[in-house]
Amino acid sequence: MELTHLDLFSGIGGFALAAKWAGFRTIGFCEIDKYCQKVLAKNFLAGIWPDIRELDGQDFYGVSLITGGFPCQPFSCAGKRRGKEDDRHLWPEMLRVIKEARPAWVLGENVAGIINMELDSVLSDLEGIGYAARTFAVPACAVDAPHRRMRAWIVGYAAGAGLSNGRGASVGERAGTEQEPQRSGSEHDGLQDVGHREQQGLERQSWRMDVQRNESRWLRTQSDGSACETGLCSGEHPIWLPEPNVGRVAHGIPNRVDRLKGLGNAIVPQVAYQILKGIREQIG
Repeated sequence: MELTHLDLFSGIGGFALAAKWAGFRTIGFCEIDKYCQKVLAKNFLAGIWPDIRELDGQDFYGVSLITGGFPCQPFSCAGKRRGKEDDRHLWPEMLRVIKEARPAWVLGENVAGIINMELDSVLSDLEGIGYAARTFAVPACAVDAPHRRMRAWIVGYAAGAGLSNGRGASVGERAGTEQEPQRSGSEHDGLQDVGHREQQGLERQSWRMDVQRNESRWLRTQSDGSACETGLCSGEHPIWLPEPNVGRVAHGIPNRVDRLKGLGNAIVPQVAYQILKGIREQIG
């Protein structure tokens, strides 16, 4: 059985690359940026839809996996953090596509700033259409990248979809049908149904502490100033290195600004791969 993947807010294809490593075939992209569209067309064989507001999720009904790094500007500390008041708040559109397509699995990504602002709403939205969901706070340095880049990774699983096939269509639901999450006392590597809504509420309260614990784990410092596990240290504070070979003021490089913008908006595919690999193992 072939595992398929729909990539929303695709950027330069970080999720598609990670999905390929994990054994999924990307059958569609949704990306509005013209330069990113050219990158996707060059590197992948799949159709590209330019605007998520015009994408009909029912065209992808039964897809195994939907991913999406929905715009972070409404939640980023680098912006005004207007949340739902920001015109770039497009989570409702991603939710609509998920509801219409009914994938077995969902993987979303956003900046850590979403945790204190809108994460509870996002998870409640997924639960409302029949998905058990939880979040993992994982930085880029967790996969040995020399920079911090803490991100919230939102994993959703369609209650009632068989792990043996991993397909949303196997649930026997029509697109857009709401379903209560299936209650189960078991967990499969933290990616399966986490049980009662009350339990999920308690886990949500711990996510802010999870971020701090992850930072403590990956940002270890050494008081003698020697090299840290994830970067260089100066006294008690880590010195994060920039991404390698990215010239921020380089001249004479074609599409320099577009390339830098594409890199800045991209996910770290090695992190996504670790999560998708876990999902792939659950599917069997």
